[in-house]
Amino acid sequence: MRRPIVFIAILLLGVSSLYVAAQSSEAAIEIPRNIKNNQFFLESLRLANLARLSYSDGDYDSSSTYAEESVRYARLSDEYVARQLKIKQVNDAIAAAKERLDWALSVSANTRYPREYGEARGYYNASLTFRTQEAWDEAIAEANKVIFALAGVRVEVEVEVEEKKPVLPAQYTVRTWSALRDCFWNIAGQSWAYGDPFQWRRLYNANREKLPDPSNPNLIEPGIVLDIPSIRGEVRQGLWDAAISYPPLP
Repeated sequence: MRRPIVFIAILLLGVSSLYVAAQSSEAAIEIPRNIKNNQFFLESLRLANLARLSYSDGDYDSSSTYAEESVRYARLSDEYVARQLKIKQVNDAIAAAKERLDWALSVSANTRYPREYGEARGYYNASLTFRTQEAWDEAIAEANKVIFALAGVRVEVEVEVEEKKPVLPAQYTVRTWSALRDCFWNIAGQSWAYGDPFQWRRLYNANREKLPDPSNPNLIEPGIVLDIPSIRGEVRQGLWDAAISYPPLP
């Protein structure tokens, strides 16, 4: 008998604990099934089962041998999983860096931000070199530098387009009927409103609670400040000013 019975029992318990820990590790770290159930882990389970069977048959020498090998393969499995997870972390970091570089190139960062783009490209190439050398931490660090190097790149064209959008009034103060014939129909027909008098009901529905009689759209009093809701996604801001020449609703 190569090992005392008590020692074999403890060793088998250790193998069982390794199995339970491996099965429950997904709760703490998301490990892909093809990585977790690797060849070392499966071999460890096979040897653990042989150790239990040998122990049940009273063949303690064989049980001890199987148990020791099972523990060795479980450790090899841990090393394999750690390596594969690190490789995945490296590949994810490099993929994110490549995506950012491609975006920067699409907005002409190579000509508008040549220094930043050049640095980012250098960091990216360095990350690929470190990955080839299996210098995992260095590869991740260089890939992350790509993101930081391009942090200041801005899409200026989008800002310019936004600034060129016409700004139309968002409110209008009702004047007297005798002076300007103000009513929902006429106001809706103004070019800076909707340019269409048939949109009067949109104005009425947005402002009916401001009227002396909400059920009567014809009873509109001077001094009421009407809201002019956006109808086509146009930008509206401020109170209508007679001194401003507003563009017509696009």
